[in-house]
Amino acid sequence: MKKNNETDGLMNTIIGQDTVINGTLEIKGALRVDGTVKGKIICTDCVTVGSTGIVEAEIEAETAIIAGKMSGNVVTTEKIELQAKCEMEGDLRTKSLVIEQGAVFCGACNMKDTKPNLGFLAPDDSETVSSTTEDSSY
Repeated sequence: MKKNNETDGLMNTIIGQDTVINGTLEIKGALRVDGTVKGKIICTDCVTVGSTGIVEAEIEAETAIIAGKMSGNVVTTEKIELQAKCEMEGDLRTKSLVIEQGAVFCGACNMKDTKPNLGFLAPDDSETVSSTTEDSSY
């Protein structure tokens, strides 16, 4: 009987360059996409989108490495890496993020479960109303 962690690190599934898949993929082990995937990818290990890969899908995985074109949100439990020639459009949620010089990223990134107060975000509506009311006396 195999233990679940015996498949970690193995490239179990490869989607070739001329392959197009529509739908939900549930993969045990690692996945490499050199073709096109549209839909949703759920993976227990690493999802790699190769330089010829085109993904229009949501990804849930342990780690993700994006080198091709990606459109959709990516959620990982460990790390996301955007390589130099990738084009990423979507939101990221992860513990660790690597963006190489030359990567194109259009979206938001959340590295915590709580909403950070960065100081340059617009205040909540309740704060805006109270400050507007105070300033109206001028």
